[in-house]
Amino acid sequence: MTRDFSTVWDSCLRTIRGTVNPQSFRTWFEPIRPVRLENNALTIQVPSIIFYEWLEEHYVDVLKTSIRKELGDRGRLEYQILTAAPKDISRSNGNGVQHSDAYIPGIVDTENIKNPFVIPGIRKTRIDPQLNVQHTFVNYIEGDCNRLARSAGLAIAKKPGGTSFNPLFI
Repeated sequence: MTRDFSTVWDSCLRTIRGTVNPQSFRTWFEPIRPVRLENNALTIQVPSIIFYEWLEEHYVDVLKTSIRKELGDRGRLEYQILTAAPKDISRSNGNGVQHSDAYIPGIVDTENIKNPFVIPGIRKTRIDPQLNVQHTFVNYIEGDCNRLARSAGLAIAKKPGGTSFNPLFI
């Protein structure tokens, strides 16, 4: 018996509708469109990579249950991510999940971003920090009671903004 991909997805949606709240269903499942059904793999089209990641993070068990109910234990779900790019390049992550390479998160065109902290026409001025030049780590006396403070200050001074936390509060 050959089943149509739309029929399979509609059956999955009926199962999903019974397990998630109506607002979540409208937000995360109504925009999904079925694309094809080949070799027990249902391919669905999602609007964006963020949409795909949210489904995989929050609704993977619900999706897996509904797919297995409709296609059996060997049923799989594959994603096709809708992109604005004209080329259709897709790859699989090994779990039967396919997505497009047209959008790569984390790559930003920094050439066209203007610095919001630069005000045209204002010159860079030198400001006296009013720090005492005698207060350095060379002159700092380390003891049992202040070892943590010294090591925290030294770590911040060596690599400002590079630590996972900033314990220095002045």
